[in-house]
Amino acid sequence: MSYVMDNFDMLSRIIKGIAAQFGENCEVVLHDLTRNYEHTIVAIENGHVTGRKVGDSGTNMGLEILRGTSSGADQYNYVNRTLDNKIIKSSSIYLKDSNGDITGSICINFDITGLLSGQKELQSFINLQPENAMSEHFSGNIDDILDYLIGQSLDLIGKPINDMTKKDKMKAIEFLDKKGIFLIMKSMDKVADRFQISKFSIYNYLDEIRGTEEAKTAKKKNK
Repeated sequence: MSYVMDNFDMLSRIIKGIAAQFGENCEVVLHDLTRNYEHTIVAIENGHVTGRKVGDSGTNMGLEILRGTSSGADQYNYVNRTLDNKIIKSSSIYLKDSNGDITGSICINFDITGLLSGQKELQSFINLQPENAMSEHFSGNIDDILDYLIGQSLDLIGKPINDMTKKDKMKAIEFLDKKGIFLIMKSMDKVADRFQISKFSIYNYLDEIRGTEEAKTAKKKNK
C-alpha cells in the first residue's frame, strides 16, 4: 500500500471538507503518485471544474516532480486556464512518506472566472500577480498531456519538423525529458512519430543529453 492509500480515509475527508467549505467552484483532487501516471486521481470533489474524475491522469506538473526536474515544493495561488477557458487559481500540496519521498498530492483548483468581473474589489482575495502565473494542463487523458508537452517543445524550436536539424531535435528532446514525458510508457512511440525519428535515435539522444548534464554537475561539484 502507498502512503496515500494507507491514509485514504483521512485524506479523502480533508478534500471533501475543503470543497464543502468553498463550494461548487472549488475542485479538490487527491493524487496517488505511486500509481501508473495515467490513473493517479484516487479521489476528487467538484470534478466538473476541470472535467476530470477518479481514475484520470495527473497533470504535466506532476510529471516534473517524478522526473526530478522540479523541487517538489508546495505551490500556492498560481493561475491556469482549463481546456474550456476557465480561469483557475490553484494550489498544490505534496505528500511525503516516512522516507521523505513525494508519493501524492492534494490540489485545489478554484474557478475564479465569474469573480473577475469584480476583480478590483476582490483583488485581495484573488491575488493575481504575474510572478504567480504557471502553466499546468488539466486533462484526465494522458494523451492530451503528451500532446500538450510535445506542442510546447515544438514552440520552443519554432520551425517545422522537416526543417529541424539534429541539434534542434535534441533540444526538443531535452526539454521533454526535463518535463518528465518519458516516464509515460506510450510517450516514446508518440514522440518518435511526431519528430519523424526512431525510438533508437531518441534513446541515443537521451544518453548524450543526460551524460552531458551529469558531467556538468560533476564539474560544478569539483570546483
